Amino acid sequence: MFKFFQSNSSSSDASSSNSGGAGSEHGSNMGSTKDLHQKDYEIKMRDSRIQMLEQELKKKDETIKKLNSELDKYRSVLQPSSPTSATVSKTRQRLPGISAEPQTLSKAQAQAQPLKRISKSQRSKDTIREAIKDNDFLTYLEASQVKELVDVMYSKEFKKGEYIIREGEPGQHLYVIEDGVCEIIKDGKVLGELGPAKAMGELAILYNCVRTATVRATTSGKLWTIDRQGFQTIMMKTGMQRQQEHMDFLKSVPVLKEVADDALAKIADVLEEAFYEEGEYIIRQGARGDTFFILKKGTVDITQRASVHSEPQFVRSLSKGAYFGEKALLGEDLRTANVIAGKGGCGCLVVDRESFSMFIETLSDIKKDSYESDDKKRGVDLKSPTLAKEQDEFSFVTLDQLKIAATLGVGGFGRVELVQLANDKRTFALKQLKKKHIVETRQQDHIMSEKRIMSEANCAFIVRLYKTFKDKKYLYMLLEVCLGGELWTILRDRGSFDDNTTRFYVGCVIEAFSYLHSKGIVYRDLKPENLLLDDKGYCKLVDFGFAKKIGFGRKTWTFCGTPEYVAPEIILNKGHDFAADYWSLGILMYELLTGSPPFSGSDPMKTYNIILKGIDMIEFPRRITRNAHNLIKKLCKDNPSERLGYQRNGLKDIQKHKWFDGFNWDGLKNRKLGPPIIPKIKSPLDASNFDDYPKDDEIPPDDVTGWDKDF
Repeated sequence: MFKFFQSNSSSSDASSSNSGGAGSEHGSNMGSTKDLHQKDYEIKMRDSRIQMLEQELKKKDETIKKLNSELDKYRSVLQPSSPTSATVSKTRQRLPGISAEPQTLSKAQAQAQPLKRISKSQRSKDTIREAIKDNDFLTYLEASQVKELVDVMYSKEFKKGEYIIREGEPGQHLYVIEDGVCEIIKDGKVLGELGPAKAMGELAILYNCVRTATVRATTSGKLWTIDRQGFQTIMMKTGMQRQQEHMDFLKSVPVLKEVADDALAKIADVLEEAFYEEGEYIIRQGARGDTFFILKKGTVDITQRASVHSEPQFVRSLSKGAYFGEKALLGEDLRTANVIAGKGGCGCLVVDRESFSMFIETLSDIKKDSYESDDKKRGVDLKSPTLAKEQDEFSFVTLDQLKIAATLGVGGFGRVELVQLANDKRTFALKQLKKKHIVETRQQDHIMSEKRIMSEANCAFIVRLYKTFKDKKYLYMLLEVCLGGELWTILRDRGSFDDNTTRFYVGCVIEAFSYLHSKGIVYRDLKPENLLLDDKGYCKLVDFGFAKKIGFGRKTWTFCGTPEYVAPEIILNKGHDFAADYWSLGILMYELLTGSPPFSGSDPMKTYNIILKGIDMIEFPRRITRNAHNLIKKLCKDNPSERLGYQRNGLKDIQKHKWFDGFNWDGLKNRKLGPPIIPKIKSPLDASNFDDYPKDDEIPPDDVTGWDKDF
């Protein structure tokens, strides 16, 4: 029965299909058209709904961004005394600058001044070495520095319950535990323990700072210690000795005798030390090579073949101070003899042609481009007529003629006020520095250096200093005012900049650096906080508290800068020069393009350890273009001598980089190029582009030490 029913049903379907095929097809088409119209309508309604929701979301995002910006303004001005971790991670804070006491050790003193050495057992020496090797920061020290550190550290006994370090107190000692156990306490909580062969307190040997945690002994024991002055003397002494030794070796080579000292100093920095085992071939006759060698210790044997098939014949031996392979620097790279390491092996200073040619084009024009002989190129300290006229114009101004209109900034040393001269529409910025605070932090040399450098500066990309004043409590600097506000504030409010905007501001900094470096001045404190916009939207460098005139071919040793921006050689106290500014230029580029610097940690020491790991450890966001990525990496090379801008073409190498292709450098220099952001300034008294700051009710005590008599 089931089969019959099934059969009839099939016949019926077939019959219907045959007899009414046309009508069914028409009905089917009508149905599917209707369905399509319905679906199209639904899609349009859904798209309309999505568009409406996206607009609402955009409005809410803008509101959140605006509220966050306002919140950041208050937080940046009224920072909480103990910010939570959430506050630290989400709020963009101003980056504070830090500085050690300026180093006063001269080259002669560094070479002559003996360090007091403390006798120790082999166990003690091994314990200190192990602690240094195990420490994230100290592990970067060179072998000669570690040896000095081990020899100089002195011992101290401690008892159970004794506080070795107290949180919040100033510190200046590094400690290494030999025996006993200590506990680490922060905010009243025990975080962990430290035992033998562990170092602690390393931040304090870099610069004056307060301890970030407490260390208390849980048993009796013994430790080894060194203070900041001792540590920095070792760093400076070993660095100076190494550089002088390399310079002396280079000057002993006749073909390099006439090289200018500044170029020679750069070559000395790229020299590498290599050791060769006894009997090892350093150079093989007939081979191609591009490396030059200076024998630092041991001997080498020179052998030579008269023909291809003859046996090598001994020619002579060379000892310490000898050199070979110098023809490789001239481009003649076919070796004419064998050089073999002598008895006991030998140590050599090595430089290749590529590294050499970074600083000297050809040996034939060694003295032709000597920096010392070209006053115009170097920007000697001749006061320009414009600068002299400006300073004469303001020579009559007294402090009581200046009326404060608003506060433009607040820092550790004091404030910057917007002031107006009596019976004059023009306004100025008055930097007010607390003398007592300067003395307490031993920054007298830095302040005097700032005054000298800014008084002589005559550059469109550097804020002008017109006059200085002083009383018993403060020092004052009357400065050119830039009412466009800090680049930091604009970056905070916008989040980040695109390539074109970043290129303009980086270009302004390069022009300022070009001027400063031509005068032998290193800046050392580049960051968005120290870049101001004038009324046209051009960027100007301000705050020269860490700037220093070092001349050419010389280094300086003071630890100073902003933690996120300091170069590795500053952290490691190796001595630094203009190359430190090129490093900070790369960091600035990254921060402007992304909104935050590439290196940052929960405390300065963590930041420094991240910096020492190098830029290659940083993951670049996709928004940074390939050419920008390439330039940042070339500016942030670990080795200062390899940084773009440091070679013989100087800053021109940066200007010619692909990221700057098509950039109008002449237009920028002549202020004809349109800025990406033009600030709104209603009047000479309009301080609306700056944050609001609370009044400073603290009245500092008088300082009568007289250190500022030349201010």
